[in-house]
Amino acid sequence: MQKVPSHVEVRDEEIAASPLPPPLPAATDDWRSGLPTLSGTLVTLRELRTSDASSLFIAMASDEVTRFISPPPASIQGFEKFIAWTHRQRAAGLDASFAIVPRGSDTVVGLFQIRALERRFATAEWGFALTPEFWGTGFFADGSRLAIQFAFDTLGTYRLEARASVANARGNAALRKLGASREGILRRSFLRRGEHHDQALWSILADEWRDAARWGGCASVIH
Repeated sequence: MQKVPSHVEVRDEEIAASPLPPPLPAATDDWRSGLPTLSGTLVTLRELRTSDASSLFIAMASDEVTRFISPPPASIQGFEKFIAWTHRQRAAGLDASFAIVPRGSDTVVGLFQIRALERRFATAEWGFALTPEFWGTGFFADGSRLAIQFAFDTLGTYRLEARASVANARGNAALRKLGASREGILRRSFLRRGEHHDQALWSILADEWRDAARWGGCASVIH
């Protein structure tokens, strides 16, 4: 489960109502020793812990969640190994995987992953998954702004990519509403249960994101 293409439901008013988080410190490698905790209005993003394995297994168990992503671990022990893998990848400077936790709780309900596609994260890819119980609640909009800003301000990313199965209408709609630009179709690029599927390639650029934040909106969408 090294990539988690998007599968969430989000409404326009949730994007508009979710405030942008304050700027993070300039790009630094301090995160490699441990991810910071990022606080939004509705959710907190923090590093995954071994003790999260059971909650993450439950959050990812629904067919609604796993339909458009690489198969997740099939057991709690499998998630423990996955979490240990994310820590090794973070220490190597290759990946930042955040647990999505409701404010006031400590139970994981999903995750964001950001992985380097180029040296020092100049180009990175992100993916996300959220348990269906919290679809349409604003959790995705709140958490995604934290994750995107972390990529641009702390990892030093300039180009942030996402890939979503063309059949994943909700995931593609969520990326569009964030202001991502759909650049094209990657034909038969995703293998799932023995079948190859087309994926849409989306991107957000750091300067577009910051310009949009300056004007109080999302980045412009180019089709």
